[in-house]
Amino acid sequence: MQKLLVTGGAGFIGSNFVHYALESTDYSITVLDKLTYAGNLESLKGLPEDRFTFVKGDICDAELVDRLVADTDVVVHFAAESHNDNSLHDPRPFLDTNIIGTYTLIEAARKHDTRYHHISTDEVYGDLELDDPQRFTESTPYNPSSPYSSTKAGSDLLVRAWVRSFGLRATISNCSNNYGPYQHVEKFIPRQITNVIDGVRPKLYGAGENVRDWIHATDHSSAVLAIIEKGEIGQTYLIGADGEKNNKDVVELILKHMGLPADSYDQVIDRPGHDLRYAIDSSRLRRELGWSPRFSDFEQGIEDTIAWYRENEAWWRPQKDATEAKYKEQGQ
Repeated sequence: MQKLLVTGGAGFIGSNFVHYALESTDYSITVLDKLTYAGNLESLKGLPEDRFTFVKGDICDAELVDRLVADTDVVVHFAAESHNDNSLHDPRPFLDTNIIGTYTLIEAARKHDTRYHHISTDEVYGDLELDDPQRFTESTPYNPSSPYSSTKAGSDLLVRAWVRSFGLRATISNCSNNYGPYQHVEKFIPRQITNVIDGVRPKLYGAGENVRDWIHATDHSSAVLAIIEKGEIGQTYLIGADGEKNNKDVVELILKHMGLPADSYDQVIDRPGHDLRYAIDSSRLRRELGWSPRFSDFEQGIEDTIAWYRENEAWWRPQKDATEAKYKEQGQ
């Protein structure tokens, strides 16, 4: 039985991975999470006690990290400050977690010769023009545009340097925008779904033309597991499900599936420096590791996500009022 240390496992994507891995394998998992506002122990309820352990702690705590990594076969590093709006308001936590936290983990992994997988984002590549036929590939140059994406780019480069300089047994994955269960209501899709549930009109940044390449968190989880088990050390894999949609189309699709007219939303001021378009070419992952997404139909994935938020109001309700109050202050 392999032992996995999953950082940020109480967060959105990390908790989805923990559930998926425990259901799909016989691995045992220790989650290390600081439980900031984005971490939620309720996201880890019902997991098998004989194969799951939770540790509250900071990935910047070198002594704690060293102790945990010493007893681990694979480190899976999800923990990150990841909200663009928050990074524009206060960049410092992004430097601490995304840069220093990653450094702390890879030093421990190097010391103990522990397999390490690094979770990153397509936002490190910057953005594409709306009419650009190209997609991001593993060879696309980095061109981050926010404090969030620049610190994630920096963490990727640290991992690459540790692979080359110190022989770190690491892989990296850069994934497109995730959606699905356990996502904080500050994020675009769950915010719109929970607004509709509350009888509030959804909010759309600007004209809603910005395009994201959406992937269900279950598919991200299965891709990460494939990379851990079959990926080539030192390599980077892009994870995407061919889910390009602009924000306006997403809001209208949510409204459609929640029984409301497609134009029942309000436009709010746009985010500063809002990237135009992300698009992932995941052909290498599919070709070399045999991976494919379960939710290849975005509309099916949205239906699944709406159902989850309808059925799990007790999970998201405590976050909602404070989140909307913050957006109101920003005119959004």
